[in-house]
Amino acid sequence: MIKWTRRSVLRRSAALSTVTFLSPVIGPAIVSGARAASSNPLFTLGVASGDPWPDSVVLWTRLARDPLDGGGMGDTPVAVNWEVAADEGFQRIVQKGTATARVEEAHSVHVEAGGLEPHRWYWYRFNAMGVESAVGRTRTAPALDASNDRLRLALACCQHYEHGHYTAYRHLAEEEFDLVLHVGDYIYEYRAKDDRPRRHNSAEVKTLDAYRNRYALYKLDPDLQAAHAAFPWAAVPDDHEVENDYANDIEEHGRQAPEDFLKRRAAAYKAYYEHLPFRRGARPNGPSMRLHRPLRFGKLASINMLDTRQYRTDQKCWAKWSPRCDAALDPLATMLGPDQESWLDTALTKSETHWDILVQQVPIVERGRMRDGQLMHHMDKWDGYVGARQRLFHSIQRRERGGLVALSGDVHENWVGSLKADFGDPGSSTLGTEFVGTSISSNGDGKDTKKSRQRMIEANPHLRFHNGQRGYARCEITADTWRTDCRVLPYVKKPGAPISTRASFVVDRKSNRLESA
Repeated sequence: MIKWTRRSVLRRSAALSTVTFLSPVIGPAIVSGARAASSNPLFTLGVASGDPWPDSVVLWTRLARDPLDGGGMGDTPVAVNWEVAADEGFQRIVQKGTATARVEEAHSVHVEAGGLEPHRWYWYRFNAMGVESAVGRTRTAPALDASNDRLRLALACCQHYEHGHYTAYRHLAEEEFDLVLHVGDYIYEYRAKDDRPRRHNSAEVKTLDAYRNRYALYKLDPDLQAAHAAFPWAAVPDDHEVENDYANDIEEHGRQAPEDFLKRRAAAYKAYYEHLPFRRGARPNGPSMRLHRPLRFGKLASINMLDTRQYRTDQKCWAKWSPRCDAALDPLATMLGPDQESWLDTALTKSETHWDILVQQVPIVERGRMRDGQLMHHMDKWDGYVGARQRLFHSIQRRERGGLVALSGDVHENWVGSLKADFGDPGSSTLGTEFVGTSISSNGDGKDTKKSRQRMIEANPHLRFHNGQRGYARCEITADTWRTDCRVLPYVKKPGAPISTRASFVVDRKSNRLESA
């Protein structure tokens, strides 16, 4: 019997993601660690799992012989066998079945593997046409009434392929997490450009076929595949999965009729669903996709996955960093839309877990920047939707207790700060803490500039930390405390960068006190 360790599973998963397979007619189904003479690479895009519940988890893969040119699978549906095991060597198979990979969904499969035990690790794999996939590892959530004492989360976002390598994911895959949270910009829609570390595979993507090929390019990366194979993920998109800075049915520059832009959004959402481990309830209906949803981890934590793009009011005072105009204070403007606001208000006020976590795309915390004697704000973030933010804060205040943390992304920098009832009054009550995660690769190598950090904190006394390097956030949660480590890389324009912890912070649940660790 072969004995698999966690790292051997990761090495095997990465190897199988790039290996060429023998035809089942002429030899073994799998060749590990070497290339075969015949080409039949069905599982080129790896495997993934996601949205864990106590008794089930989503298993994902996509068959693609020619991943960068439509998949190369033809129009015929393909039977895909799947197995879930309680051990690394697959000696104790606990669930198995057959899914159908159809051309209508780019030959992807989303298996909701049920009948599992809560709060434990499982291993899974697929087999189609005599070819076996890489092995993935996943973990179910604790039972709803479980008194679990720890939760380990990773926060990642913003992985522009052309800007650098995904070394951060390789390091992430070698740590121990219960769940990876991805808060957007899984792909970038931009056209290919020269003189960059890596190159996109087309002009700007606008059609379903082009979005599929762009996802395939990103998912061919072995470091990204390793991170998917190591842990379950929960994801929400931001703007670049469709188009930069879009708002609801309004494209970036407002030059396209909403009905035409919604056709593009429908194609983008469909491709996004096809390439991430979502449950069936998230399957898009044209340009609509149910992305906001809860995840529960025993009595310890409730995670609210939010969507700040699909329903938002168009940006006002639009010049990105600009003084606030009156429209930014509009009490009717929204980031979440009325239905999602109501859903979140109910979730927060009825929650009985120690921690309530908001997982969403853009910074909530105020980030003012002085320029020519004026205080400027970025109008695409919650700073441009002050009325909507106050409604969110009202829902948080109705909880009447501590333990509120927001995890965000989008800005390619690490930010750590307190959510204040009134950002203009440093003495106002602290409602929670926000950790804004930096990018995996977007904006290239990045930098850690003390002068910039000092200026930003002077203008925003509720902020504690600002850093512009690449990486991810590592969060460890217990009933009483939350610790976040900002894990950073010195470069991404070339592979092989080491990882280090740039700063660490601890939050006390009862007092909402944020301290450096």
